[in-house]
Amino acid sequence: MTGTGVGRVVCDVVDVDAGYDRNTVLRGVTMHVHEDQFTGIVGPSGSGKTTLLRLLLGIVEPRRGTVQREPGLRVAYVPQLETVNWDFPLTVAECVVMSRTDRRTLPWPSAAERRTVAEVLDRLGIGHLADRHIRALSGGQQQRMFIARALLREPQLLLLDEPTSGVDVNTRHDMLHLLADLHRDGISIVLTTHDLNGMAAHLPHLMCVNGTVVADGSPEEVLTSEVLE
Repeated sequence: MTGTGVGRVVCDVVDVDAGYDRNTVLRGVTMHVHEDQFTGIVGPSGSGKTTLLRLLLGIVEPRRGTVQREPGLRVAYVPQLETVNWDFPLTVAECVVMSRTDRRTLPWPSAAERRTVAEVLDRLGIGHLADRHIRALSGGQQQRMFIARALLREPQLLLLDEPTSGVDVNTRHDMLHLLADLHRDGISIVLTTHDLNGMAAHLPHLMCVNGTVVADGSPEEVLTSEVLE
Protein backbone atom coordinates (compact mmCIF):
# COMPACT_ATOMS: atom_id res chain seq x y z
CA MET A 1 0.00 0.00 0.00
CA THR A 2 1.29 3.50 -0.80
CA GLY A 3 -1.09 5.79 1.05
CA THR A 4 -3.53 6.08 3.94
CA GLY A 5 -6.46 7.06 1.74
CA VAL A 6 -9.29 4.95 0.43
CA GLY A 7 -10.73 7.68 -1.79
CA ARG A 8 -9.86 8.32 -5.40
CA VAL A 9 -6.23 8.63 -6.44
CA VAL A 10 -5.40 12.29 -7.21
CA CYS A 11 -1.71 11.83 -8.05
CA ASP A 12 -0.12 8.62 -9.25
CA VAL A 13 3.64 8.00 -9.38
CA VAL A 14 4.41 4.66 -11.06
CA ASP A 15 7.86 3.05 -11.36
CA VAL A 16 9.63 6.42 -11.67
CA ASP A 17 13.32 7.22 -12.03
CA ALA A 18 14.20 10.89 -11.48
CA GLY A 19 17.21 13.09 -10.88
CA TYR A 20 19.25 16.10 -11.94
CA ASP A 21 21.85 16.35 -14.71
CA ARG A 22 23.65 12.99 -14.73
CA ASN A 23 22.69 12.10 -11.17
CA THR A 24 19.74 9.74 -10.70
CA VAL A 25 18.24 10.37 -7.25
CA LEU A 26 15.20 8.07 -7.32
CA ARG A 27 14.80 4.66 -8.98
CA GLY A 28 11.65 2.60 -9.43
CA VAL A 29 9.50 4.71 -7.08
CA THR A 30 5.75 4.13 -6.93
CA MET A 31 3.39 6.24 -4.81
CA HIS A 32 -0.39 6.61 -4.98
CA VAL A 33 -1.71 9.80 -3.36
CA HIS A 34 -5.37 9.57 -2.40
CA GLU A 35 -7.83 12.41 -1.82
CA ASP A 36 -7.87 11.83 1.97
CA GLN A 37 -4.17 11.09 2.50
CA PHE A 38 -1.76 12.32 5.21
CA THR A 39 1.72 10.93 4.60
CA GLY A 40 5.19 11.73 5.85
CA ILE A 41 8.21 10.93 3.68
CA VAL A 42 11.29 10.07 5.74
CA GLY A 43 14.85 9.17 4.86
CA PRO A 44 18.45 10.39 5.22
CA SER A 45 19.79 13.56 3.60
CA GLY A 46 20.14 13.10 -0.15
CA SER A 47 17.70 10.18 -0.19
CA GLY A 48 15.31 11.82 -2.66
CA LYS A 49 12.60 13.13 -0.31
CA THR A 50 12.47 16.61 -1.85
CA THR A 51 12.77 15.20 -5.36
CA LEU A 52 9.67 13.06 -4.72
CA LEU A 53 7.75 16.18 -3.63
CA ARG A 54 8.89 17.96 -6.79
CA LEU A 55 7.65 15.04 -8.89
CA LEU A 56 4.23 15.36 -7.23
CA LEU A 57 4.32 19.11 -7.82
CA GLY A 58 5.28 18.71 -11.47
CA ILE A 59 8.51 20.73 -11.46
CA VAL A 60 10.69 17.62 -11.94
CA GLU A 61 9.94 15.34 -14.87
CA PRO A 62 10.52 11.57 -14.58
CA ARG A 63 13.30 10.00 -16.61
CA ARG A 64 11.37 6.76 -16.64
CA GLY A 65 7.88 5.81 -15.49
CA THR A 66 4.85 8.07 -15.19
CA VAL A 67 3.43 10.77 -12.93
CA GLN A 68 -0.27 11.44 -13.48
CA ARG A 69 -2.23 14.13 -11.67
CA GLU A 70 -6.01 14.38 -11.69
CA PRO A 71 -7.00 17.05 -14.26
CA GLY A 72 -7.51 20.39 -12.54
CA LEU A 73 -5.95 19.20 -9.28
CA ARG A 74 -5.04 22.22 -7.12
CA VAL A 75 -1.61 21.66 -5.57
CA ALA A 76 0.22 24.02 -3.21
CA TYR A 77 3.82 23.77 -2.03
CA VAL A 78 5.49 24.99 1.18
CA PRO A 79 9.30 25.08 0.71
CA GLN A 80 12.04 24.68 3.28
CA LEU A 81 12.53 27.95 5.16
CA GLU A 82 16.26 28.09 4.44
CA THR A 83 15.58 28.39 0.69
CA VAL A 84 13.82 31.76 1.14
CA ASN A 85 15.36 35.26 0.84
CA TRP A 86 14.09 36.78 4.09
CA ASP A 87 15.61 40.22 3.31
CA PHE A 88 13.15 40.82 0.48
CA PRO A 89 11.13 43.96 1.42
CA LEU A 90 7.70 42.42 2.05
CA THR A 91 5.18 42.39 4.86
CA VAL A 92 3.46 39.18 5.86
CA ALA A 93 0.19 40.18 4.17
CA GLU A 94 2.01 41.20 0.97
CA CYS A 95 3.91 37.92 0.85
CA VAL A 96 0.73 35.89 1.31
CA VAL A 97 -1.39 37.75 -1.26
CA MET A 98 1.35 37.32 -3.90
CA SER A 99 0.34 33.66 -4.17
CA ARG A 100 -2.81 34.78 -6.01
CA THR A 101 -1.15 36.97 -8.66
CA ASP A 102 -1.74 34.39 -11.40
CA ARG A 103 -5.50 34.58 -10.81
CA ARG A 104 -5.75 38.37 -10.82
CA THR A 105 -6.67 40.66 -13.71
CA LEU A 106 -5.52 43.83 -11.91
CA PRO A 107 -1.94 44.45 -10.67
CA TRP A 108 -3.12 45.05 -7.09
CA PRO A 109 -5.18 42.88 -4.71
CA SER A 110 -8.90 43.44 -4.51
CA ALA A 111 -10.73 44.21 -1.28
CA ALA A 112 -12.08 40.64 -1.33
CA GLU A 113 -8.54 39.23 -1.61
CA ARG A 114 -7.37 41.38 1.30
CA ARG A 115 -10.27 40.12 3.42
CA THR A 116 -9.42 36.52 2.49
CA VAL A 117 -5.77 37.06 3.46
CA ALA A 118 -6.85 38.50 6.82
CA GLU A 119 -9.15 35.52 7.44
CA VAL A 120 -6.44 32.97 6.60
CA LEU A 121 -3.83 34.74 8.75
CA ASP A 122 -6.31 34.88 11.65
CA ARG A 123 -7.05 31.18 11.28
CA LEU A 124 -3.33 30.40 11.51
CA GLY A 125 -2.91 32.64 14.54
CA ILE A 126 -0.75 35.29 12.89
CA GLY A 127 -3.33 37.91 11.93
CA HIS A 128 -1.64 40.40 14.27
CA LEU A 129 1.56 40.08 12.21
CA ALA A 130 0.03 41.08 8.86
CA ASP A 131 2.00 44.35 8.62
CA ARG A 132 5.26 43.01 10.00
CA HIS A 133 8.32 42.50 7.76
CA ILE A 134 8.85 38.82 6.99
CA ARG A 135 12.42 39.00 8.35
CA ALA A 136 11.06 39.85 11.82
CA LEU A 137 9.16 36.57 12.18
CA SER A 138 10.20 33.57 14.24
CA GLY A 139 10.71 30.22 12.50
CA GLY A 140 7.26 29.01 13.48
CA GLN A 141 5.64 32.26 12.30
CA GLN A 142 7.49 32.07 9.00
CA GLN A 143 6.20 28.53 8.47
CA ARG A 144 2.62 29.59 9.23
CA MET A 145 2.97 32.46 6.75
CA PHE A 146 3.95 30.03 3.98
CA ILE A 147 1.10 27.72 4.86
CA ALA A 148 -1.19 30.77 4.60
CA ARG A 149 0.21 31.41 1.11
CA ALA A 150 -0.55 27.82 0.21
CA LEU A 151 -4.09 27.91 1.63
CA LEU A 152 -4.90 31.02 -0.38
CA ARG A 153 -4.65 28.79 -3.45
CA GLU A 154 -7.43 26.56 -2.04
CA PRO A 155 -5.37 23.37 -2.52
CA GLN A 156 -6.70 19.85 -2.68
CA LEU A 157 -3.14 18.56 -2.19
CA LEU A 158 -0.68 20.32 0.12
CA LEU A 159 3.03 19.48 -0.14
CA LEU A 160 5.42 20.60 2.62
CA ASP A 161 9.21 20.23 2.65
CA GLU A 162 10.52 19.83 6.23
CA PRO A 163 7.78 21.97 7.84
CA THR A 164 9.21 21.63 11.36
CA SER A 165 12.90 22.07 10.53
CA GLY A 166 14.59 24.52 12.89
CA VAL A 167 11.59 25.12 15.19
CA ASP A 168 11.25 24.40 18.91
CA VAL A 169 9.26 21.57 20.48
CA ASN A 170 6.18 23.70 21.19
CA THR A 171 6.09 25.04 17.63
CA ARG A 172 6.46 21.51 16.26
CA HIS A 173 3.52 20.39 18.40
CA ASP A 174 1.42 23.32 17.16
CA MET A 175 2.34 22.51 13.55
CA LEU A 176 1.21 18.90 13.95
CA HIS A 177 -2.17 20.06 15.27
CA LEU A 178 -2.53 22.62 12.48
CA LEU A 179 -1.80 20.07 9.75
CA ALA A 180 -4.18 17.58 11.35
CA ASP A 181 -6.91 20.25 11.28
CA LEU A 182 -6.24 20.97 7.59
CA HIS A 183 -6.42 17.24 6.85
CA ARG A 184 -9.77 17.01 8.62
CA ASP A 185 -10.95 19.85 6.38
CA GLY A 186 -10.39 17.55 3.40
CA ILE A 187 -6.90 18.57 2.22
CA SER A 188 -4.55 15.73 1.27
CA ILE A 189 -1.12 16.30 2.82
CA VAL A 190 2.30 14.92 1.91
CA LEU A 191 5.34 16.23 3.80
CA THR A 192 9.00 15.40 4.21
CA THR A 193 10.67 15.26 7.59
CA HIS A 194 13.94 14.13 9.14
CA ASP A 195 12.41 14.39 12.63
CA LEU A 196 11.52 10.77 13.33
CA ASN A 197 10.49 10.99 16.97
CA GLY A 198 8.95 14.45 17.18
CA MET A 199 7.10 14.48 13.84
CA ALA A 200 7.09 11.25 11.83
CA ALA A 201 6.06 9.01 14.73
CA HIS A 202 2.82 11.01 15.12
CA LEU A 203 1.69 10.82 11.49
CA PRO A 204 -0.87 8.24 10.28
CA HIS A 205 1.24 6.97 7.39
CA LEU A 206 4.93 7.02 6.44
CA MET A 207 7.04 6.22 3.41
CA CYS A 208 10.78 5.72 3.88
CA VAL A 209 12.89 6.47 0.81
CA ASN A 210 16.60 6.08 0.20
CA GLY A 211 16.94 6.26 -3.57
CA THR A 212 13.95 3.94 -3.76
CA VAL A 213 11.01 3.07 -1.50
CA VAL A 214 12.47 1.19 1.47
CA ALA A 215 9.29 0.85 3.55
CA ASP A 216 5.68 2.01 3.42
CA GLY A 217 3.05 1.79 6.17
CA SER A 218 2.25 2.93 9.69
CA PRO A 219 4.96 4.50 11.91
CA GLU A 220 5.16 1.18 13.78
CA GLU A 221 5.90 -0.60 10.50
CA VAL A 222 8.35 1.95 9.11
CA LEU A 223 10.28 3.28 12.11
CA THR A 224 12.06 0.01 12.88
CA SER A 225 15.75 -0.70 13.33
CA GLU A 226 15.71 -2.92 10.24
CA VAL A 227 14.37 -0.12 8.03
CA LEU A 228 16.41 2.74 9.52
CA GLU A 229 19.80 1.04 9.83
